[in-house]
Amino acid sequence: MATRIRLQRHGRKNYAFYSIVAADARAPRDGRFIEKIGTYNPNTDPATIDLNFERALYWVLVGAQPTDTVHSILSKEGVYMKKHLLGGVKKGAFDEATAEAKFNAWKQEKDAKAQKAADKKAADNKAAQKARLDAEKKVNEAVAAKIAEKKAAAAAAQAEAQAEAAPAEEAPAEA
Repeated sequence: MATRIRLQRHGRKNYAFYSIVAADARAPRDGRFIEKIGTYNPNTDPATIDLNFERALYWVLVGAQPTDTVHSILSKEGVYMKKHLLGGVKKGAFDEATAEAKFNAWKQEKDAKAQKAADKKAADNKAAQKARLDAEKKVNEAVAAKIAEKKAAAAAAQAEAQAEAAPAEEAPAEA
């Protein structure tokens, strides 16, 4: 029986959510499957992947063929790196402890890169937000200056009108 590791679609229209499943190659996309080994949500930033690493590694080791998308997910999660290292152990290139140490070092380096990228993105967003706030403050100051100028002009016109009306009223009072 040919086994595939593929995505099974869930979710509503224009908001897909996928299960990562091991299934018979002849089964339809959303049909019968052998085992659910994880989930994939591309709607979040970054995409959320919840994977049962041991079961995914088992299926890859027994020969299940992943689809292109699932292959990239498994590569990012390190399943293929672990398979590669286990192949080296089987051939006698190094022992299992060394393989585990290499995998952990790779995983830490990958996590550090991801954290650095997330920190950079957060800093860029914060800088962009600060720039937008500064631009908005400048616009608000310009609008406030125009309003103050109009109010000053209106107050001067009113004071001038009162000044003209006041001498006219005082003149008949003196007479």
